[in-house]
Amino acid sequence: MSQAVRKRNTATKKQSNSDSTVFGGDDKNSNYKNNNINNSNNKVNDEFDDNNGKLKSGVGLDKDPEQKYWLALVFVTILAIYTRFTKLGTPNKVVFDEVHFGKFASYYLERTYFFDLHPPFAKLLIAFVGWLVGYNGKFKFDAIGDSYIENNVPYIAYRSLLAIQGTAIIPVMFLTMKTLGFNVAACLLSSIIVCFDNAQVADSRLILLDATLILSVAATIFCYSKFSIYRKQPFTQKWWKWLISTGVSLSCVISTKYVGVFTFFTIGIAVLHELWFLLDYRKGLTLQQFGKHFFARLWALIILPFTIYLFWFYLHFAILTKSGPGDAFMSAEFQETLLESPLAQHSKDVQYYDEITIKHKDTGAFLHSHLHDYPLRYEDGRISSNLQQVTCVIEDDAKNDENNVWQIVPVIAEDDGKKGKSVFTNDVVRFKHKGTGGFLLTHDVASPLKATNEEFTVVYNETASNRYNETLFRLRLNVPGSNPKKQNQRKKVSTMATELRILHMDTVVAMWTHDDELLPEWAFQQQEVSGNKKIQDKDNIWTFDSITNLAEHDSRSKYIPKKIKKIPFLKKWWELQGLMFHHNNQLSSSHPFASQPDAWPLALSGVSFYNNNEEKKQIFFHGNVIGFWLEVCFLSVYVGILLADQITLRRNYHLLNDKARSRLYNTLGFLFIGWAAHYLPFFLMNRQKFLHHYLPAHLIAALFTGGLVEFICTNNSNDFNRSSPQSKKIKMTVLVSLASIGIIWFFFYFRPITYGDVSLTPAEVQKRQWLDIKLHYAK
Repeated sequence: MSQAVRKRNTATKKQSNSDSTVFGGDDKNSNYKNNNINNSNNKVNDEFDDNNGKLKSGVGLDKDPEQKYWLALVFVTILAIYTRFTKLGTPNKVVFDEVHFGKFASYYLERTYFFDLHPPFAKLLIAFVGWLVGYNGKFKFDAIGDSYIENNVPYIAYRSLLAIQGTAIIPVMFLTMKTLGFNVAACLLSSIIVCFDNAQVADSRLILLDATLILSVAATIFCYSKFSIYRKQPFTQKWWKWLISTGVSLSCVISTKYVGVFTFFTIGIAVLHELWFLLDYRKGLTLQQFGKHFFARLWALIILPFTIYLFWFYLHFAILTKSGPGDAFMSAEFQETLLESPLAQHSKDVQYYDEITIKHKDTGAFLHSHLHDYPLRYEDGRISSNLQQVTCVIEDDAKNDENNVWQIVPVIAEDDGKKGKSVFTNDVVRFKHKGTGGFLLTHDVASPLKATNEEFTVVYNETASNRYNETLFRLRLNVPGSNPKKQNQRKKVSTMATELRILHMDTVVAMWTHDDELLPEWAFQQQEVSGNKKIQDKDNIWTFDSITNLAEHDSRSKYIPKKIKKIPFLKKWWELQGLMFHHNNQLSSSHPFASQPDAWPLALSGVSFYNNNEEKKQIFFHGNVIGFWLEVCFLSVYVGILLADQITLRRNYHLLNDKARSRLYNTLGFLFIGWAAHYLPFFLMNRQKFLHHYLPAHLIAALFTGGLVEFICTNNSNDFNRSSPQSKKIKMTVLVSLASIGIIWFFFYFRPITYGDVSLTPAEVQKRQWLDIKLHYAK
């Protein structure tokens, strides 16, 4: 890119730059040498009037009058209102992922803690609407097809929020194109591509997060485009206004979904490009002045967005103060900060000689033993100890089965026979099985299912005495993400609350179980328990679940309300971040409607959102094929133009004038990079992927398409007499009209499966099964 720019600067310079260049610093007038950094009277780019940010005439095609822009803006906004708000109450039942995001809004309204993979901003907005209309959050959106009417849910208010956001995307796009210096026809084409896209419309009418995400992306591109106008007025009021607005918009993107990081990449590339040119000594900036530019962008585009992002999490924790369905995902320490938490109510300090149940955190199974031995030989011919089996079972009432109960016993050196001594983490203890009277032991014998792990068993009397060292276990505190020193600290062990690794002293393995493969019939298909040599594995965690032998006179048997604990906000945020990223990465299983990125740009497939079997109505999420294919065509044409320009430049042929090359590499280049940054990274992801992940890239591709159509219909050569401006404008009008007619026709043809309000015959359904789209009720 920079090479082409340098070449352009050596070419004839009879004309001023033609448009707002989002990639800044490389036009012929970008001379900072005489700029006073704090002087607000500097001039804007030559193609703009001094301080009003309006383009002068003679940029690209002949500029349309201002009144024409505003009439077109009103027109396309009315179209957006129509497409988003028509039949907003249909269907009056839960649709697709409304089961998640409607449910989360209800949890917010009840202040009940939940866990989700996405940041809280958009969900808080939805809940705020529920609060405004006085809804109590009683309905939990449990299943697709549940009736909103029967459950008195203000679903139209919820959907209206998203419809308003979906509508706002269109005028923001139009104004972005206007800001970048494009003609009314180009502004209309970009807006119509998204306004009448079936996927964009469907996602803007339901209780989902995508409308918030896409509006935030659109606002970011718009604000940075406005900022580019005032690039030559550094540190003035308008410069700061649009730079800060870009940062706020970025915060909304990343606070809605983590794919918003792609928007940071887009703006980051543009900022780095500009800073690189500012660093050039020929720009006349001292290092101190350059530092001001750098730190202004650092503050506005990274620190400020991150601070706002943290604020939404702070609000999230401040609202969700009650125990709820998200408790199980969090650490015991976190759970004790919630009101009405089972941990806060029922957790009790563990003392020596207590009889306890021991629960595995990941599988929820209880440590168990019974009067049955391992077979002498396993199915693969390996020999076992032929001693008593130790397994894990899942039971609702585990404490009433003696085979699940273990007495915690101190080591002989510390056993004075007195009761009432508390158990601490890092203590060395023994476990005596209540059901059979033996002691838990592990030794260097391979376990039944995992040949690399050690077998657990129970031994009695003299054997237990002779093998005393093999019955010793250390209670190691689990502190997620901490250093080993914190894991060695002594802390009172409490039921349900203290997460432990139970480490064998003699062979240094961690007690472990798993449910991916069960033991054979000889062990009643229960879970295997074995010694795991990988001590730090996350699935080695256990808790003491309950104490079964509390006497009535024991003070611990009486419920005493406990103080709700407090932990620092950043510690809570850090724990939640780790869990969100971990569970995001776990979304790798197959899904019937998942698709790969190579299918998205051509709208080859979609997702079934809703089916009404009685009335044969359905909502199928799919893109506007004509709009999607049009974008791909122009993206491909752009790559061809770039290659042709670079090849001709190598032979010293300057087919494009300065203005055209500036627009091609800077403005259109910025939009092309934005599309690529929002699309190509999905090829590197192993998680589940769906068509809706492409919508931000589709938005930017729509902006790009309108811009490239105008570029093609503009006289870009150095021969100004080659064709008349009027013929170019007619060509532009015809091209935009044909594209718009095709896009709008497709939208209305597929309208019945976008709104789900019309029953189609099987023949009509079959006619709409384009490409790989598979619809219901085709037979």
